[in-house]
Amino acid sequence: MEVLNELPISEPIEEPVAARPGKKPVSRSRMVLNRLRRMPRFWVGLVGLGLVILWAIFGLIPNAWNFTDLDVYNMGSSPSATHWFGTSDIGEDIYAQTIVGLRKSLIIGLLAGPLASLIAGIIGAFAGYLGGAWDKTIIWFIDLLLVLPSLFLFVLLSPIFKSLSWVALIFLLAAFGWMIMARVIRAQTMSLRERDFIKAARFMGVGTWTIISRHILPNVSSLLIIDATLGVGAAILAETTLSFFGFGIQAPDVSLGTLLSAGQGAAVTRPWLFVFPAAILVWTVLSASLVGDALRDAVDPTSGVNRD
Repeated sequence: MEVLNELPISEPIEEPVAARPGKKPVSRSRMVLNRLRRMPRFWVGLVGLGLVILWAIFGLIPNAWNFTDLDVYNMGSSPSATHWFGTSDIGEDIYAQTIVGLRKSLIIGLLAGPLASLIAGIIGAFAGYLGGAWDKTIIWFIDLLLVLPSLFLFVLLSPIFKSLSWVALIFLLAAFGWMIMARVIRAQTMSLRERDFIKAARFMGVGTWTIISRHILPNVSSLLIIDATLGVGAAILAETTLSFFGFGIQAPDVSLGTLLSAGQGAAVTRPWLFVFPAAILVWTVLSASLVGDALRDAVDPTSGVNRD
């Protein structure tokens, strides 16, 4: 998730806009919503992502074929009224397989992305708040994970996860996707712990976990929301890459990565085997990235959102 390097490190609490005489001050959430409404790319991404999710849920209803059905009379056929996306070499309906693969990739992305952000928030907040030896140990561990080649580790661990459910892939992706944001949350927490309300809570004897969960994490929630949104697209792309090379989803399960891997050899001769899953992947990742990018600019007061 290298794209998270672009996230700004700014003050987590933005002062409300000064109210004009006779008017109430504008809250932070209202300012963010106002900025989002002025961003065309936010609406394009939101609509695109919404259509993808709706299609993944209801797309099989008008289709007569299941993703496991074989049409022996139309093997390797091009798109037609019977098979909207064509068929594979053994007669599988590519439309049905694309929807089922999209569902699997979406589930993995929608769970792995927020899970990685949750891990980053908790670990980063603890490191920044506790400081001292705890902070040094956690930062050393984060730096160690950052320099390790994650793809190589995925390859090494894939034999173990092949014997488990594909759900294990969610935790594997989350386990290697939280480090950069954890450093960002740590930096924000080191600033927050010097605020008066944090000092007051500490002097009143409030526990560490209570301070982190009630005071620190809510103040960095905007960054975590951005990270989770961007992480959805990154997790989908990571799952697709692993499945493409045979280290992710395994048969008989289907994902966009397995469909791309199966259709790459026929990308020129029978392009429907490759083009349709690839187009859906690009659409999904691009939509999630547009939403995350718009959220990042709306939350950051120095991002220059008026360029939209």
